[in-house]
Amino acid sequence: MKFDVLIVGAGGAGLYAALEAAKNAKDLKVGVLTKVYPTRSHTGAAQGGINAALANIDPLDTPEAHAFDTIKGSDYLADQQASKFLCEKAPEVIRELEHMGTPFSRLNNGKIAQRPFGGASHDRTCFSADKMGHVMLHTLFEQCLRYNVEFINEWFMLNLVHNGERVQGVTAYDIKTGKTEFIQAKSVILATGGHARIYWGYTSNALGCTGDGTAAALRAGIPLKDMEFLQFHPTGLRRSGVLVTEGARGEGGHLLNNKGERFMSKYAPSKMELGPRDLVSRSIITEIREGRGWKDAEGRGYVHLDLTHLGEEKIKQKLPQIRELAIDFEGIDPIKEPIPIKPTAHYAMGGIDTNVKCETVIKGIYAAGESQCVNVHGANRLGGNSLLDIVVFGRVAGEEAIKFARENDFAAGGEEKLKDDNAFLQSLFDKENTESLADIRDELGHIMYNHFGVFKDEKGMQEGKEKFLKLKERAKNLAVQDKSKIFNTDLISLLEFQNIMELAEVLIETSLARKESRGSFSRDDYPTRDDENYLYHSMVTLENGELKLGKSEVDISLYEPAERKY
Repeated sequence: MKFDVLIVGAGGAGLYAALEAAKNAKDLKVGVLTKVYPTRSHTGAAQGGINAALANIDPLDTPEAHAFDTIKGSDYLADQQASKFLCEKAPEVIRELEHMGTPFSRLNNGKIAQRPFGGASHDRTCFSADKMGHVMLHTLFEQCLRYNVEFINEWFMLNLVHNGERVQGVTAYDIKTGKTEFIQAKSVILATGGHARIYWGYTSNALGCTGDGTAAALRAGIPLKDMEFLQFHPTGLRRSGVLVTEGARGEGGHLLNNKGERFMSKYAPSKMELGPRDLVSRSIITEIREGRGWKDAEGRGYVHLDLTHLGEEKIKQKLPQIRELAIDFEGIDPIKEPIPIKPTAHYAMGGIDTNVKCETVIKGIYAAGESQCVNVHGANRLGGNSLLDIVVFGRVAGEEAIKFARENDFAAGGEEKLKDDNAFLQSLFDKENTESLADIRDELGHIMYNHFGVFKDEKGMQEGKEKFLKLKERAKNLAVQDKSKIFNTDLISLLEFQNIMELAEVLIETSLARKESRGSFSRDDYPTRDDENYLYHSMVTLENGELKLGKSEVDISLYEPAERKY
């Protein structure tokens, strides 16, 4: 196979990139390689909405206000010109999505409805009930089919291939047949999503969110940025971690402790339940720690998200999916009872280092979406900015990849990498398996949640690192037990696990190096933000099998860092 533009990943970023390329470069061959059928991508799990300063509710809202809210929400670690670019492009991409046929919820005057979201100074979150990501994903997939994008479904990318300067292509495994192939490409866009599955049983992420592109970029020598910043969403269902959208609080839901108090009045008196996600998550954990939460039979601490006062009609109209999830996973009907919730590992602010053009240090390799760190979210992402991020930078990546493909021919070589990857895969089949993948994977989740969760400290993280290194040694004894070639999910699960292990180690090392609290990153032993020593992006590269930590400057050209109050 040979493509002018090859996109890896078929979520919102990958599909928008493919659509942009296919519409504007009909003479180029555009392909999308994806390990799941496109409409199963994790973008479909996004619920609450997408931000844009349309001023349909509040005529005073502007892209400038949106940018400031984003930068403030980031705890001043966002690159400010990048955040400004994101917010200025927001109304434009919303209009594009609207003209494609995305079924937004509407006001009585026909304009796109907007709801309040955490950390926002205006009501700017456009929505489609509580399934915004789902309708966006299907709309974009339909448009890609319209423009004849070629989909390579159910293939797993193994590695990026380059000559040190230029991309040559990727190696990939056909899940359906078990064959491997070197796919030559003039340009490659990584849109492979986040990696919160390193927290395994404590995450809102789908099973496939294992950071495959991010790990491949690390192995290829491309720097990763700000990997210690992984956001916990305040409201995951108590047992499963499945997401309960911020839109539930945007529509008026209350967080209650075991005394029946709306406890956010202590932590964010002006914003209450609509404080930024990091603040609300810490507040919930504090309530549980100090005995004002509940504990279930398994010892899980939780608080309540109460929607009962919203009434049956509003819940069925605005939050139908949340009601369904609460009934299916908790046996709770939110029309009648509060929903038991706790923070859940949700979103990676860190990822593959790129500039605003989505370019990496290797020419012809781009990244977009949650796998990318441009850095528009800094230390904490605002709700509604993730769907915006994937479409804005998905479009940019598509534009830039077209330009590169037009100006450059295929880089010679790269086929030899396939021999190395085939030998590695064969080794997984040949060696004896003496460990349980399920057990080790669960143990990784416990280590990460207990030692690198909402709150951290030096002693706990060092203990967690020691446990991780022992687990890493045990993981060397994992092998493929299913020896078949067709749809070998045992092999795919092992490859995914190896990716999250690599990324978990990066998160551990960067967490230990940052001795402050900022945004989603909170340390009990260093409870304050330290701009003098830690106002920097952490950078990580893999050199000769060893992780190398570095730093890069934060762009603060628009707003001076200030204390963050809500």
